[in-house]
Amino acid sequence: MLRRTLARFGIDPYLLALLATVAVAIILPATGRGAVVANDAVSVAVALLFFLYGARLSPKAVWDGLLHWRLQSLVFASTYVLFPLLGLGLTKAFGNFLSPTLILGLMFVCVLPSTVQSSIAFTSIARGNVAAALCSASVSNLFGMVVTPLLVMLLLNANGGGFSTAAVESIALQLLAPFAVGQILRPWIGTFLQRHKAVISLVDRGSILLVVYAAFSEGMAAGIWSQVTAGDLVAVVLLDMVLLAAVLVITTVVSRRFGFSKEDEIAIVFCGSKKSLASGIPMANILFPGQALGLIVLPLMLFHQIQLFACATLAQRYAKRPVETHPEPESQPMLGPAKA
Repeated sequence: MLRRTLARFGIDPYLLALLATVAVAIILPATGRGAVVANDAVSVAVALLFFLYGARLSPKAVWDGLLHWRLQSLVFASTYVLFPLLGLGLTKAFGNFLSPTLILGLMFVCVLPSTVQSSIAFTSIARGNVAAALCSASVSNLFGMVVTPLLVMLLLNANGGGFSTAAVESIALQLLAPFAVGQILRPWIGTFLQRHKAVISLVDRGSILLVVYAAFSEGMAAGIWSQVTAGDLVAVVLLDMVLLAAVLVITTVVSRRFGFSKEDEIAIVFCGSKKSLASGIPMANILFPGQALGLIVLPLMLFHQIQLFACATLAQRYAKRPVETHPEPESQPMLGPAKA
């Protein structure tokens, strides 16, 4: 009942869980030995998370999706070219109004891969090309484990990023290696994971909550929240909204100009406009060691909820379009003489 009530108002229950985790970290932050244990648990949780990604992702789905190269190319360009360019423009224009850490967090949003679950869910609601959305979102996350760190190195160093070669090793050990092991073991454990989706989802979301708790606990210990004002939060929300609106408009216009079907357009718009909280927070934990991680991921957490509200509304509008029907061929006249 609670889930249905929240859904009626467009509220994501998982967002409430995230907010509750932040509140717990503010009231009862992990310090001392507890902080060490929390960080070790985060490393294990992140490795487990990407192991499960590898075990669930079908290699055939990836290769089938790559065959629709025009659609995949457009989503890839939106995720890893359009977003970073817009982010650079916004941070240059409004960088003086926000702290360097929040600017870094906003740019970090722009270099992340697309989501998987919500991209597919919204495409399905909107009666779009679900198969293409599944492949596109999966490929985006697969490439994101390599492309996102490279973009951090290229773009975020100039904006106060902390990327180093050690981060490459951490990505390989904590993300790529578990993912590869999951792919190898998929023939033996894939069916088991399909039968226990609820448990796997709990592990997925629980891992993210653990990372958020550790990040915000560290922020409390460092006193970073004294640096954030209500004006900062409003500014981040507005910039997130502008960023999302620009991508939604551009992907819609471009997909129509290139002559994609309505179903493909829907997949392009939803996959090309999303940014993954599930991948983003673990990556931030690896790519920005020793920095104010709570502030860096704040723009991502806000963007996550904004994209859910906006895309839920957009999906409902797409779903209301008339159903295309194909007229049945007219029956052919009978040959030969008619019976009396």
